[in-house]
Amino acid sequence: MIGCSIGRALPTAQRDEWASRRAVFAKPGFAATYAVGVVWGLCRWSIGFLGAYVVADATDSARLVQLTGVLLWAPLLFAGAFGGAVSDRFSRRTLLLVQFGVLGPLTAGLGLLSLTGNLPLWVLYLYMVVAGFGWVVDMTARRTLVYELVGDDHIDDAMALEGLASAFGLMAGTLAGGALIGAVGAGGAYLAVAAAIAFAAYLLRSVPLTPKPSATAEEAPSLIAEMKAGFRLAGKTPTLASILGVTALVNFFHFAYFPIVPVIAQRVGASPFTTGLLAAATGAGMAIGAVVVLRGVVPRGIAYAGGAIGAFVFLIGFGAFDNYWLVFVSLLIASSFVGTFAATQGALVMTSVPPAMRGRAMGLLSMAIGVLPLGMIALGEVSEVLGAPTALVLSSLVGLVCTIGYLTFRPQALRIR
Repeated sequence: MIGCSIGRALPTAQRDEWASRRAVFAKPGFAATYAVGVVWGLCRWSIGFLGAYVVADATDSARLVQLTGVLLWAPLLFAGAFGGAVSDRFSRRTLLLVQFGVLGPLTAGLGLLSLTGNLPLWVLYLYMVVAGFGWVVDMTARRTLVYELVGDDHIDDAMALEGLASAFGLMAGTLAGGALIGAVGAGGAYLAVAAAIAFAAYLLRSVPLTPKPSATAEEAPSLIAEMKAGFRLAGKTPTLASILGVTALVNFFHFAYFPIVPVIAQRVGASPFTTGLLAAATGAGMAIGAVVVLRGVVPRGIAYAGGAIGAFVFLIGFGAFDNYWLVFVSLLIASSFVGTFAATQGALVMTSVPPAMRGRAMGLLSMAIGVLPLGMIALGEVSEVLGAPTALVLSSLVGLVCTIGYLTFRPQALRIR
């Protein structure tokens, strides 16, 4: 009776929101596909954290540590179009199985090498590139598969839930990586990640095959032709061009701050624990932004473009303040804006193109995200000259001006309801 009373007491809007969430998870295959994404999110952020830790422990070189992030993100830039064309040509579930089938054993092998103390850095760097290709597959295959499972009516909720999962993976993945290193060392941590990848592959058993919207095998053009069609897509679709441009600017000028967090933490006298807490503020803020999108209180275009602008504004405080809690709050608020941006971009891209082009559109999105390593390199070099705080403030101001200017020239993203 208590449960019934509570249910009747809920406002109509809130009941509608819960009904919408239940409708998404009621779609056959979505829950399993979403679970795969949650597990993979944990794995990918753990992989990024472990790679940086191992190199920092072995070399004490900031540039070599930065290189792990560059190699992890670079495939998004250079292989996005190819991944999108492949995703539109083959079974998305099969591509995911291949991804896990390759990355799982490699991760286990890396763990064994680390346990024996015979892990060359060049092997680790090659592994980071392979893991980056796994990110391309997730972007172009699994997220497009989500669209096919939930359809137009529920894609906004589904992508907002994806944003929430990504934020959780960022928080839990980095924290789990640190905890595992403390408990079982880097080698044991890699073996744990390999086990999680195997679990993600197991979850794929419950994901149904979806019909392919593209041409039959006899009619299908070559992969090169499909990649060219993908590149032409942005020129023919002003809304897609508007979305991709904002994405590229945010990733180049904003997200490049990730490796700088320990430097800023040291500047404000943070302890190891509060340094970790500061790093977790990114994931916590993104989760807040994803919840805002799920509530549907802001039009999608405003959530996307406004999130990008707000992220730049508040990241200025992250670099400018010299008090820990002011720095923490600035990053938390900036990440909340990023959360609304990230939770809407996938849905906006896929709804802006025909069904047969969704994989290629997501490939273009991965390339826009893939400018991040270039931003990391640029921010690192400017930090060497001007210092990290000044470099962060400068990067945020330039990114803010460029984003506002781009939206003035390409305002279509702002107009999306």
